[in-house]
Amino acid sequence: MAQTLREALAAKSIPLTHSDSLELIANVFGLRDWNTLSARIQAAGPPSTPAQAADFTAESPPIAARHETAVDSATLDRYAGFYQLNDRAVFTVTPDEHHLVMQLTGQRSVRFFAESVTEFFAKIVDAQVSFVVGPDGRTTSLILHQNGSDIAMARIDAAAARKIADQTAERVKNQSASPGTEAALHRLIDGIASGNPNYDEMSPPLAAATRKQMAWLQPLADLGTIQSIRFLGVGEQGEDVYSVKQANGAAHWRIALDDKGIVSTAWVTPGP
Repeated sequence: MAQTLREALAAKSIPLTHSDSLELIANVFGLRDWNTLSARIQAAGPPSTPAQAADFTAESPPIAARHETAVDSATLDRYAGFYQLNDRAVFTVTPDEHHLVMQLTGQRSVRFFAESVTEFFAKIVDAQVSFVVGPDGRTTSLILHQNGSDIAMARIDAAAARKIADQTAERVKNQSASPGTEAALHRLIDGIASGNPNYDEMSPPLAAATRKQMAWLQPLADLGTIQSIRFLGVGEQGEDVYSVKQANGAAHWRIALDDKGIVSTAWVTPGP
């Protein structure tokens, strides 16, 4: 809905950031901000992990009760820095008093609370982060636990993080489709609809998520054959956004390829 709003206003020469669009959608639903709406969505719907089809009948377990503990500021400072999700997105960790604030490229920041010296959890979404510390006491990576997936991110320096941010910002500014994404999306949809996706064309994390979520993705077969694929723009994390019209419905897809042409990101939401 935020993407549709943004496109409609852009057609009238009214610029609007993706974050502002999310805030406005939250207000439409009578909620104070996007974080609140996101938490409601997380609690009411199926896990929104990569390559998952929307299933409004599925139920999600409530966020488990967790107990906050105190961690000294020196430990929090050691976790501060940048962690690479992929070649377009970085997970930034910043100390904030007795907590950590974490932010993924293109998304709002979320405060995490210590459950142990290395384990942290969010309160507004069902997500946890584990920090991996080497024998020398240096933090080497983190693992994001969310929606049944464990996503490892290696620590990178500020220069590498800035390079990724600049490249992603340039893609978002240009709003041009990356070569190969439309063809890859066509093959991905056809493969999922047939029940036999080509996992060799996916990154290992995406392939694992797709295998786990095939039951949720199967309704894509009911949409029928692809009639058209229309490029809508570039998302906040540098992924290409497409509107896919099929014989019995339509959906919005977001997809990105790595430098080897492998699908590294893909997810779908209902849409016109």
